[in-house]
Amino acid sequence: MDTWSAAVMLFLIMDPLGNLPVFMSVLKMIEPKRRRMILIRELLFAAGILFIFLFSGQAVLDFLNVKQETVSIAGGIILFLIALKMIFPQAGNPSGLALGEEPFLVPLAIPMIAGPSTLAALILLSNQDPDRMLDWSIALGSAWLISSVILMFSGLFHRLLGERGLTAMERLMGMILVMIAIQMFLDGVSQYFVQATSESVL
Repeated sequence: MDTWSAAVMLFLIMDPLGNLPVFMSVLKMIEPKRRRMILIRELLFAAGILFIFLFSGQAVLDFLNVKQETVSIAGGIILFLIALKMIFPQAGNPSGLALGEEPFLVPLAIPMIAGPSTLAALILLSNQDPDRMLDWSIALGSAWLISSVILMFSGLFHRLLGERGLTAMERLMGMILVMIAIQMFLDGVSQYFVQATSESVL
């Protein structure tokens, strides 16, 4: 996977357009000036968490003795489940906050931006090719920056696209993510069988 393919995948997983209604709902009772400060803070928290997982994820996998194909299969399953939720969203308030309560880390930074699927994808990237950490950092930074711009101008995007437009975009991104997830799963299964076959021959 090249740098920009990784950036597109991470952007799709972060799903900023799909998260717009949640962000607007959580922040709607807060003053506009304070709202912008909170959003910047949460985006920076999320960036820090994402980069920590990108650079420390491999060490965790080595400590747990988890193989690359296992990460690929698990990552594919997680991405597939996230993609299904994007295509078939559930009703209700996912924020878990009382009306007017100021968010801190949860739910905006985690799991809206730095969610389990994004963290799993970062671990997968660092595990697949640990010599390309600069490329993965560029991919993560690009995906985070574009997502941040969309979320910072959430009101503008909401007016331009409307509720139906946002829903359509989220489902389209979900469909693309389904294809990425299935390919990731198949790559993991293929690697597993190759590894198992080589070990049985030895």
